[in-house]
Amino acid sequence: MKDMVVLSGTRSTGSLHLGNYFGAVENWVNLQDKYDCYFFIADWHALTTGYENTENYVHNINEVIMDLYASGLDPDKCNIFLQSKIQNHAELHLLLSMITPLSWLERCPTYKDQLNQLSEKDIRTYGFLGYPCLMASDILIYRADAVPVGEDQLPHLEITREIARRFNYLYEEVFPEPKALLTKAKVLPGTDGRKMSKSYDNTILLKDEGEVLRTKIMNMITDPARIKKTDPGHPDICSVYTFHKVFNETEAPSICEACKKGEIGCVACKKNLYGKVAQFLRPIQERRKLIESKPELIKEIMAKGNSSAKIKTDETMNMARKAMKINWE
Repeated sequence: MKDMVVLSGTRSTGSLHLGNYFGAVENWVNLQDKYDCYFFIADWHALTTGYENTENYVHNINEVIMDLYASGLDPDKCNIFLQSKIQNHAELHLLLSMITPLSWLERCPTYKDQLNQLSEKDIRTYGFLGYPCLMASDILIYRADAVPVGEDQLPHLEITREIARRFNYLYEEVFPEPKALLTKAKVLPGTDGRKMSKSYDNTILLKDEGEVLRTKIMNMITDPARIKKTDPGHPDICSVYTFHKVFNETEAPSICEACKKGEIGCVACKKNLYGKVAQFLRPIQERRKLIESKPELIKEIMAKGNSSAKIKTDETMNMARKAMKINWE
């Protein structure tokens, strides 16, 4: 199965949170033992919505690298690299943009959604509209066989498949149509009950510990209808209980029953949860502190991954140029 190429990436918008971990990274750690995996930090994609403020650009990249390593990605088992260090991504993006109909980009389900959600930002730009084409380039440049996605991301992958088909039809067969490697990810809400997102300032970061972690958990939104400890609770609508089901599976059923009967208060429930989350994060944070104290290790990991990515993408670009008959010598 190591012959099967798997590709995925994460935007460099700063430290990773628990939503990122359970939504993608945990799965990547499992995949690296089975497939030829390429995992990249998408710093160009981060610019599509954050082009105005690049003050923390490099810092954010390093935060993601440390978090990926700390979470268990092994540079001896997979390729971890930086998107902008592989210029072939940009060249293929340019070539694919020549053949990608504008209507395909405009119908992307997240395009209008993001315009509404991020209405305070000026993202009506060429780069933001064209990000599905850049995403397709990221995948096709490795001739990836599969991309790990959730069901909600299938429309994104279909655009990549359509662009691959169009290229192969216009020129010659170069790109396989990547399949979806469907994953069942654990979904964690943010501390306020909404989707966990840095935009909402409701995240628990992988590096949060001690009083920072305790404060975030103790401030989590619980059942709004529950005023007193003895009031019957509704765990199914409580973010704290959702966390218990992930971090405290053994005790979760009894906590659910005690909450419904008004036998456990929210403060005690949160204190219990804090201990479980802190215990889960401890080995990740220890590994993170190790790489944080050795900046040369970050450079070694990225140099190795960037080198492997360049070899693979050079090969693909030679094939693409030859197919398009645009090589001039």
